[in-house]
Amino acid sequence: MGGAVSFTKALDDARWSWEHWKLFATVSANYALDGIMFSIAPLMAYIVAPDIAIYVLVANLLAEWLGAIIFGRLADIYGRRPVFTLVLAIEVLALVLLYFTYENPLAFLILTSAMTFGIGGEFGAAYAALAELTPRAHRGKALMMSTNFWNIGATLIAGAALLYAFIYEDPVVQIRLLLLSALGTAVVVGLARLTFPESVRWLVVKGRVAEAESIVRRFAGVGGSLELKLPPEQSIGLGEALSRYPFRLLVLAVVTVAQYVTYGMLAYYVPYSKGFAFGVEQAPRIVFIANLGASTGAFLLLPLIDRARRLSVLLAFLGGTLTAVVVLLSHNLELLLAFYTLLLINMVFSEWAWGSISVLQSELFPTGVRSSMVGFLVSLTGIAGALTVYSEGILTAQGFISWATILWALGLIASIAWYVRGVESARRSIEELS
Repeated sequence: MGGAVSFTKALDDARWSWEHWKLFATVSANYALDGIMFSIAPLMAYIVAPDIAIYVLVANLLAEWLGAIIFGRLADIYGRRPVFTLVLAIEVLALVLLYFTYENPLAFLILTSAMTFGIGGEFGAAYAALAELTPRAHRGKALMMSTNFWNIGATLIAGAALLYAFIYEDPVVQIRLLLLSALGTAVVVGLARLTFPESVRWLVVKGRVAEAESIVRRFAGVGGSLELKLPPEQSIGLGEALSRYPFRLLVLAVVTVAQYVTYGMLAYYVPYSKGFAFGVEQAPRIVFIANLGASTGAFLLLPLIDRARRLSVLLAFLGGTLTAVVVLLSHNLELLLAFYTLLLINMVFSEWAWGSISVLQSELFPTGVRSSMVGFLVSLTGIAGALTVYSEGILTAQGFISWATILWALGLIASIAWYVRGVESARRSIEELS
């Protein structure tokens, strides 16, 4: 008679099943909604609150920072599922109130910030849940493709904005239709989220083994006895984790900030910088084209992401840096078609970077602090993004795009360091990596 099967091995070696599809669909729908809601302020702020638009965008990013820190930690204390549900409730309530009050600039600032507060809070819980329940052979693909739905959602809402502007001349009608589209998506996502399971690994850390065993059997399809325990280091505290992984944290901090901030700069904020060559009216088209490129990028990285994480990060930042240089050149030469084309290609590499970073954030830290560490890293982007957006009042468009290029280059340096000294995490158990 054989001994008990380790539950981590059962989850890691499981075949992709209907349960995995449901989990993937739930998280993906969530990110599509996030992309939609995050895009609302950049698309609308300079229309409904032009006098305080830059402060709206800064407040949104600071709220995202706060949400990532608070809810990332709460997801490690109280579980991935309840936090994932709570932040959606915050986002939807803010969206409903925004529909009735968007014409008030202060209400617009507060409610769009409440939405990004919730968005920031989802990263830790969503990343951790996917990493902890997905088979190791598919972990990279699942995390990358689910987060890619942010770009798909942003593309859809920007496309809807362009369509509504084409059909209706009245901007009030356009805005209300845009907000109704977001609300409709939120209803669908809310229903899908009812099926979101708790993380088995988190349940075991908390000693809730009966619940954990039930979920393992659903996801792994195993019979017989299960060994439901984790190595002691999986339940270490946050302070110990911060001191144990300085190199990982430094590299991930640099690449996370570089990718996220440059994505925001080029996909959302560049048309509002001083002296932008093609005019502020290009904003909806830029959001659409940039996120279309980003949406495509994840599919192009599929063959590599579960084979070589270090290489995927390096190639992403190499391509992103080179294309950022020519984006700047096309802007300076006032070549609109070239600018759009190069921006789209740059966003392909941006998604390569985001997909790769999302996977690394999710798998390189122990279960007991995984969500907190993701929240901490994401929070850095909120602070850096807010400072960058505020710099639009100082920098010209040329300086703004130059700063994005410099950030890409800093990310490239960090990705080279990770390629040389980092851990290759593809197809390995997350317990091995921490």
